[in-house]
Amino acid sequence: MAMDSRQVPALEVIDLEVGGMTCASCAARVEKKLNRLDGVSASVNYATEKASIEAPQGVSAEELIAVVEKTGYTAQLPAPPAPSAPGADRTEADGGEGAEGAEAEDPELRSLRHRLIGAAILSVPVIALAMIPALQFDYWGFASLTLAAPVIVWAGWPFHRATAVNARHGAVTMDTLITVGTGAAFLWSIIALFLGTAGEPGTVHHFSLTLERTDGLSDIYLEGAAGVITFVLLGRFLEKRSKRQAGAALRTLLQLGAKEVAVLRGGTEVLIPTAELSVGDEFVVR
Repeated sequence: MAMDSRQVPALEVIDLEVGGMTCASCAARVEKKLNRLDGVSASVNYATEKASIEAPQGVSAEELIAVVEKTGYTAQLPAPPAPSAPGADRTEADGGEGAEGAEAEDPELRSLRHRLIGAAILSVPVIALAMIPALQFDYWGFASLTLAAPVIVWAGWPFHRATAVNARHGAVTMDTLITVGTGAAFLWSIIALFLGTAGEPGTVHHFSLTLERTDGLSDIYLEGAAGVITFVLLGRFLEKRSKRQAGAALRTLLQLGAKEVAVLRGGTEVLIPTAELSVGDEFVVR
C-alpha cells in the first residue's frame, strides 16, 4: 500500500475541546459560528464536548478558539495523551477505577455534586413547609426564604451565569428559562413576604388540587423555585457523569487502534509509530 501526494487534502483537521455548553442548542450555535468562516467546515458534538473542524492551511487554531470564545463558550486544544503504565488500559477497559478516577478529578462534576447536595438539604424543608399546613408555624415564610435563598442564588449560579453570557450574545437557552422562572418566583415571594400578607403571623397555605381565588400577595412560591433548581441540578449532574463515563469508554476503544506500522526502508521492513508516516512510504498495518 502506498501513500500518494495527490490524495493529501488541502484542508487540515483541528479538534477543539469546547466548554460551557449546557444543551444541544449551544452546540448548534458554536457550529453555526464556526461554519461562517471562509472554507471552514465544523461539527460540534454536545455529548463529547468536542469540535472537529476542517479548515484551510492559513486558519490557525487560535483563530478558531477566538470565534468560540466570542460566541460565549470556552475552547482549547486537546491535551496530549499522557503515557500510561502497563495494565492501565486494562483497568479502564474493565470499567473499574478508571471512570471513577476521572470523575474525582473533574472539577466541574465535583462542583455540580457539591451544589446538588447543598440544594437538596435546603430544599426538602422548604417544600415540606409549603406542602404540609401542620408544619407552618408563625413566620414560616421567612424561614423558607432563609433556606431557599442559597439554593436559588448559590446552587443555581451556573444557570444564571450561562443566562447572562447567552444574553450578551443575544441568545436564549434552557438556562434562560430556569433563571426567568426561578427568579420570578423568588422576587414575587420576597414582595409577598415584606409588602403583602404572606409574612403575617398565622398565615397558612392550604394544599389543594383545585383552583382558588386569592389576593396574590398572600402566596409565596419559594418551594417551586428551590425544587426546580434542585431537580435540574440532579439531571445536569447525572448527564455530566454519564458523558464522562462514556468518554472514558471511547478513549479506551481508541487506544486499541494501530499505533505502529511496518514500512519498507531500503528493502527492509521497519516498525515505526504511525505518526512518523510520510508521503511515499509503503507500509503494512497488521
